[in-house]
Amino acid sequence: MDERNILSPADTSDELDGTSFRHTQDHLVAAFTTKDFRSAVRLLDAVAVVADELNHHPDVRLGWGRVEFALTSHDAGGVTSRDIELARRIVAIAEEHGAKPA
Repeated sequence: MDERNILSPADTSDELDGTSFRHTQDHLVAAFTTKDFRSAVRLLDAVAVVADELNHHPDVRLGWGRVEFALTSHDAGGVTSRDIELARRIVAIAEEHGAKPA
C-alpha cells in the first residue's frame, strides 16, 4: 500500500476496531489517562521514541494525568497507513504504561 494514499473512516474502521483511536475528518485521535503528570510525561516520552523511529510524529496535548494524540500525514493531507501504524504502536505503549483510554 502506498504510504501517501489517503484513507477514509470506512478504510480505517477495521484497523482501529478495539483501539481507543477514532477517525475524525482528516485525523486519528485518542486520549489516555494516567495516574499523574509524571506518568503522562513518561508515556509521551515512550511514544516520542517510536515516533522518531517511524519518522512520523503526532500532534500532542499534554496535561495532568492525560495525553491526547492527533495523527495525520501532513504531506498527504489526511490519514495514511503511517498513521495506522503509529496508532497501533501508541496503543501498545499506553497499555505497557498502564494508561487507560479516556
